Amino acid sequence: MTRILATAKTELRIAIRNRWVLIALILMAVFSLVLAAVGSAPTSGGLGVDRLSVTVASLTSLSVYLVPLLALLMSFDAIAGEVERGTLPLLLTYPITRQEVLLGKLLAHLAVLTLAVVVGYGLAAAIAFASDSDAGAGLVALWRLTWTSVLLGATFLGAGYGLSALARRPSGAAGLAIGLWLGLVVLYDLALLAAIVADGGGWFTTDVFPYALLANPADAFRLFNLTASGAMAAASGIGGAAGTIPVWQSLLPVLIWPICATALAGLAFRKVTP
Repeated sequence: MTRILATAKTELRIAIRNRWVLIALILMAVFSLVLAAVGSAPTSGGLGVDRLSVTVASLTSLSVYLVPLLALLMSFDAIAGEVERGTLPLLLTYPITRQEVLLGKLLAHLAVLTLAVVVGYGLAAAIAFASDSDAGAGLVALWRLTWTSVLLGATFLGAGYGLSALARRPSGAAGLAIGLWLGLVVLYDLALLAAIVADGGGWFTTDVFPYALLANPADAFRLFNLTASGAMAAASGIGGAAGTIPVWQSLLPVLIWPICATALAGLAFRKVTP
């Protein structure tokens, strides 16, 4: 544990030096404030929910795009950068295993991501409380969104480490990371939507579609938060499927994917030769 913490401290100093802490904080704060100010406007139309719950629904859509992107940007260089700079052979001469190196990097990057999420969501919650006296009803949904966002970030951090180990060059790892983000966060939903339109209410829509959503960590995260919160009416698009999938089914991928992604990254790192 001491070796993991020592690695985490070193990675945290590198993240601060590379401005990743500042960049993550600014991005989450700016987008959260914009959504809190604009995204909760439908409450004036009488949705029957407090402003913080509607803000949480908006933040859920933001987090699906921004948290994976931040996680991949912080992690794609983690192993490939060590290989290119020639520091990996030196690192592996220390009395520390590769798994401990990976866990130390994960701990540091997850700390940066958690800080950005807490600051961003906290600012959005402050705006909701300032404009709605009943906003306290949405605190449970906000807490749920916070810890699931951290788990979503852990999933994509693990995926980023795995791609970094496979590519072994930062430029290749960056391309793979952007490709993964586009595939899972953007194109996956578009492909499902196209399949539903082509299916016309057939077996794909009724039998395959719910499981296809759960197979994607980003969609499972969004479904869990929309299903568990009381602001589904404020969501659109994929939110319509949230009511058809039990909460526990959407929670399982949220809990399992971070473990699987980290384990796969560990396997990929074991094959990297200094």
